[in-house]
Amino acid sequence: MTDVAIVVHGGAGEWPADAHDAARAGMEAAVEAGHAILAAGGDALAAVEAAVVVLEDDPIFNAGRGAALDERGGVLLDASLMRGADRAAGSVAALRGIRNPVRAARAVMEDGRHLMLVGESASLFARTAGLETAPESWFRTEARRRAFENGDSSRGGTVGAVARDARGGLAAATSTGGSARKHPGRVGDSPLVAAGTWADDATAAVSCTGDGEAIIRTALAHEVDALMRHAGLPLAEACEVALAGLALRPGTGGLIAVCADDVAAPFTTPAMPRAWRLGHGPTLTAVGRDG
Repeated sequence: MTDVAIVVHGGAGEWPADAHDAARAGMEAAVEAGHAILAAGGDALAAVEAAVVVLEDDPIFNAGRGAALDERGGVLLDASLMRGADRAAGSVAALRGIRNPVRAARAVMEDGRHLMLVGESASLFARTAGLETAPESWFRTEARRRAFENGDSSRGGTVGAVARDARGGLAAATSTGGSARKHPGRVGDSPLVAAGTWADDATAAVSCTGDGEAIIRTALAHEVDALMRHAGLPLAEACEVALAGLALRPGTGGLIAVCADDVAAPFTTPAMPRAWRLGHGPTLTAVGRDG
C-alpha cells in the first residue's frame, strides 16, 4: 500500500491580506473532503473531484460561486479532470448554470463519447446528466461585482487538486471562472488537458494556475511530465524547470503536483493559496512564500 496524498490550490496571483484567512479555511476544507475519500480506500479521481467541489462552492475563489465576471458581467465556467491510470479525462468550457463544473467534466469522462464539450451544448449535456443547476445570481457575488467595477483581478485565477490513492493511482482536476473581464468566447488553460491539467501514474498529476495563454503555449502540465519522463528529473526539479519556461512565453503562475513519492507546489506570483495532507499527517496550509 502507498501513503495517500492530496494537494489543493486556490489560484496564483496577488491575494490581498484580508483574504488570506478565508483562503486558508477553504483550502483546509477541500483537503479534508478529498482526504476522507482516500482514507476510506477511495480512488484519487473521486478525491480530486470532491476537493474541487468544495472550492467551487466557496465564493473566495475564482471557480463556481464567486467566479470572475467576463467583459459583459456574466459567468462562464471551465473545468477538467484526468485519471493517471489510463489518461481518461473529461472537460467542459464556457459552461453556464451548472453548480459544479468539475462534476460536468466527470460526466463527460464517464460518458466516454468525447473528451471536451463547450458552450450551451455542454450545459445541456450536464443538465441532462442530472447535475445540480444554479441561477446566475448564485454565481455572481457582491465581491466579484465590486472587483468587476474597479478592475480588480488580484484574488487568484483558478482552483485545482491532485491526489495519490493507496494503490498508487494519481489524478488531477482544475476549475476556473477564467480571467477577469475576458471575452465571452475565451477559453484558457484550465479545461485543456496537457496545458492546465495532466495525470499519468508513471510520472505525475498536475494542476496549473496563472496566465492561461502562456500556460497553453508552454503546455505547462505536460511539460512537467516530459521533464520527468524524458529528462529523468525528480518531481520538484521538473516543476521548477517547467515554471521557468513559463516566464519565457511570457507569463507567471504556479502549479501543484504529486507523484509516487513526492508532492510539489511552486509558484512565481506573490501568493498561491495551497494546502496538503500526506498519509495520516496533519493538513498544512500556506498562502505566500513564507507560509
